[in-house]
Amino acid sequence: MNGLIIGGVTPLSTLDFPDALAAVVYCQGCPWGCPYCHNEPLREITDQTERDSASVLAWLEGRRGLLDAVVFSGGEPTLQAGLADMLAAVRAMGFKAGLHTTGMYPAALSRALPLCDWVGLDIKAPRAAYDRITGVGGSGGAAFESLGLLLQSGVPFETRTTWHPGLLTEAELAALAGELADADAGRWIIQGFRPDGCADLALAAAGPTVFPPDLVSRLQAAAPRLTIATRV
Repeated sequence: MNGLIIGGVTPLSTLDFPDALAAVVYCQGCPWGCPYCHNEPLREITDQTERDSASVLAWLEGRRGLLDAVVFSGGEPTLQAGLADMLAAVRAMGFKAGLHTTGMYPAALSRALPLCDWVGLDIKAPRAAYDRITGVGGSGGAAFESLGLLLQSGVPFETRTTWHPGLLTEAELAALAGELADADAGRWIIQGFRPDGCADLALAAAGPTVFPPDLVSRLQAAAPRLTIATRV
């Protein structure tokens, strides 16, 4: 098995896979530079790893019957060639396999999707603002291509967007709602910015996102085909 370079493991989460008790495996490496990122230490692939694939699988042996799912997050899991083997391995152990991804590598996502039971797709911005948020040209095209792959696959998924009003205006958020509705994305979660772990001191100093009380209703009126919710 090709191993994953792992930056950490959360032994138990009730939030990272719908209606399931899950462990979360954090994969190192992400070439995008989103300023609000709260997993800054995972951006670089290093030799400072807490676990390797073999030790994670050995630990999961003792979690059979206690956990429902294993979620691979990051960083960006599809950056690593060992992802498909690990997805297959945890499913063979009887766990559901979940994936958190930005969709930056559509070809790699396409290979992983048959091994996934659920996917959380981070959509950063409307297409016109994507490069500004990620710092990488063409990133929006890759993300929306991955959304198309998910829709074709039939794998259950949600799209989610981290919102910091200083980076994305409400008008841009509304534009994104329209783009997701046009794609028939289904379920969209707007996640509030969290300052913990953010390396951008100016953003962190502003504190967590406070959602306007009528934000969801206004976005829902503009994009009725979406199911929209917020998450702090």
